[in-house]
Amino acid sequence: MSERTIVHLMRHGEVHNPMGVLYGRIAGYNLSELGHEMAAKVAESLKGNDITHLVASPLERAQQTAKPISDILKLDIVTDERVIEAGNRFEGKTFGVGDGALRRPQNWWLLRNPLKPSWGEPYKEIAARMRAAVDDAREAARGHEAVIVSHQLPVWTARRSYENARFAHDPRKRQCSLASLTTLTFDDDRFVGLTYSEPAGDLIPDALRNKFVGGA
Repeated sequence: MSERTIVHLMRHGEVHNPMGVLYGRIAGYNLSELGHEMAAKVAESLKGNDITHLVASPLERAQQTAKPISDILKLDIVTDERVIEAGNRFEGKTFGVGDGALRRPQNWWLLRNPLKPSWGEPYKEIAARMRAAVDDAREAARGHEAVIVSHQLPVWTARRSYENARFAHDPRKRQCSLASLTTLTFDDDRFVGLTYSEPAGDLIPDALRNKFVGGA
């Protein structure tokens, strides 16, 4: 008989970011009060799952999102650099009306190749590191479940990789809301299916659902 293992890719909760900065990998961006509430709600929804392994990106927002799961399930958080936010050359800039980075001609060169993308870490590299992290988490939780707390673009890119879909996409159309779960199922080492859920979806204001801020 085959051995079934499940790996949940979780996006972190809402971040306190009043200036609308694309924070990327910049340190110091923490969960907002709402973000902590989202993390707690997802942890509560997972307490009956057979989760034996917990991984998180080293960034504060991911570590804080993983903490309630760690507390409820009595699991240590394994920090994995491979599930960190994607590199982005717009990091630290804003995209607001008036002074947004995309309004400045000197930045337009960065947009020359959306297929790669030219403004940041190549999609293929993101997919490779995320899949390697998933492989290790699957091995650590073999026959059970694992959770990896990461960021929107790495989770979405991993999903596109498993679905054999094109990486180039419209960021506004990603199915990867705050504190969502993209759940990968494996029979032995073979990927057999993917589902998506939003255990904290009722906490997400409509204004945040399709807003591309922070990289997240």
